[in-house]
Amino acid sequence: MLIEKRLAACVQTIGPIVSRYRWQGEIEEAREWQCLAKTEEGLYEQVERTIRAVHSYEEPEILAIPVLAGSQGYLGWISENVGEVG
Repeated sequence: MLIEKRLAACVQTIGPIVSRYRWQGEIEEAREWQCLAKTEEGLYEQVERTIRAVHSYEEPEILAIPVLAGSQGYLGWISENVGEVG
């Protein structure tokens, strides 16, 4: 969905992984999949809204991790493949 809406240039899915965490006073364990979406900072709010609209968790893990450096070609490819067409 993120790629179709041009909110991410690439999404990698890792898993299943096992997560253990405290939720509402209880220790939980769940089989989950981690998704890494390659996008740009200005699209964060739209990305978060889109994930929340389809995710089954009340509070899914959604983190923005800054890119300190990257190859000019790859970062350019991301820019070309997100946002408005044209």
